[in-house]
Amino acid sequence: MAEVVLYHHAQGLTEGVRAFADELRQAGHTVHLPDMYEGKTFGTLDEGLDYARQTGFGTVSQRGIDAAEGLGDALVYAGFSLGGMPAQELAQTRPGAKGALLFHSCVPVSEFGEAWPEGVPVQVHGMDADPFFTEEDGDLASARALVASTDQAELFLYPGKEHLFTDSSLPAYDKDATALLMTRVLSFLEPIR
Repeated sequence: MAEVVLYHHAQGLTEGVRAFADELRQAGHTVHLPDMYEGKTFGTLDEGLDYARQTGFGTVSQRGIDAAEGLGDALVYAGFSLGGMPAQELAQTRPGAKGALLFHSCVPVSEFGEAWPEGVPVQVHGMDADPFFTEEDGDLASARALVASTDQAELFLYPGKEHLFTDSSLPAYDKDATALLMTRVLSFLEPIR
């Protein structure tokens, strides 16, 4: 079974993020949940983004990276939206990475290196009409470029416009899309040891 470091989104370590982690645990995986917001959660995406701006996106991301330091190196790095930044950075730069799961986000590979690392599979998941994900030159363009650059990458688009559709504690939650996403994630994780 895989060992996963799962990073929360801009609203913090919500009950929905915890529930997602619990579902992975029920499938037999070990899941670590770093809290990059030091216990704070926010009722709206805008409030959470304001906190990240005030704290500094670099500081928030570094908290996530630091949280992985005490863990082994054979890890899958996963992140929801804002949490995709430390997940992607670690997957691209930390030796021994076993994979990456990027939910609602993907930045250009060039942010963290010249190319996606060999032997590190990655899945990117987002909604096909989510303005945060699909805006011009945004996450979707980066995800498509990633998929075009390596046979280790998969992109999955789900119908809808919600950004944090995988968080069962938020109004944006889409049960059917999340169930399909979870099936794909569990298939991705199953062979990883």
